Amino acid sequence: MLRVDNPQVDVRLVHLGDDIDGLAKELDEIAASRPQGAVSAVVAPLVTGPHPKVYRMVREAIAASGTQVMINPPLGPHPLIAEVMHIRLADAGLARADRVRLFNIASPVDGIIVLTAGGPEAVRAADTTAVLLAARLAIPVVAASVDDGPGPRDAAERLHKIGASRLAIAPCIIGPEADPAEVRAAAESIGAGCAQPIGAHTSLARLIIEAYGNTLYELE
Repeated sequence: MLRVDNPQVDVRLVHLGDDIDGLAKELDEIAASRPQGAVSAVVAPLVTGPHPKVYRMVREAIAASGTQVMINPPLGPHPLIAEVMHIRLADAGLARADRVRLFNIASPVDGIIVLTAGGPEAVRAADTTAVLLAARLAIPVVAASVDDGPGPRDAAERLHKIGASRLAIAPCIIGPEADPAEVRAAAESIGAGCAQPIGAHTSLARLIIEAYGNTLYELE
C-alpha cells in the first residue's frame, strides 16, 4: 500500500528477526547511492507503542552500518489504531461494527483487554489506546502486555472486579512483534475471545507516511 500510494518513496520492508544483519545490509546499500554524510534513510518501526527491544536493535543496526539514519517514533497511540482494532474485533464477532455501534444492540462482550508487546512502558502507552477504544465501544477496556507484566490475568481480574464477565482480547500488535501463539494462549488462559492482530491496513500506511513526513520536516 505504501509503494502504490507513494511511488516517489523508496520503500523497503525489513524483518528484524533475531539479528540486525538484514537491516544493517539494507542501510549500507541505500547509503551507497546517497551523498556521503547525508541522511540516507528513515527507519519506521512497525510498532504501536514503545518497544525497547525493537528500538535497541534498530539503533545497533544503524551503528553497525555507520550510516546517517533517522528513526520514526512508534505509530501509536493514535485514534486510527483504535479504529482498526475496533474493525478487527467486529470481524471476529466480538464487537458491534462501527456503523451500528450507536444503535441499541447488545455488545457480544462486556470487557476488552488491549494486549500489547514491549513491557510496562508499552502498557502505559496502550492505556491511551484503551481509552480511545472504550470511547468507541462504550464498555470497559484495560491494557496488558503479552511479554512482561502487567499481563492478561491482571487485566482480567480488574475487569471482573467491575462486573465484566464476557471478555475479549484486542491485540494492539501489528503482527511480527509478538508470537501469535502466545496471544491466542493468553486469551485461552482467561477464557476470552481474541481478535486478529492489526495487520496490514490503509490507516497504518497513513500513519507511517505521516510520521515519515514529520521526520523529514525535522531535517529542514
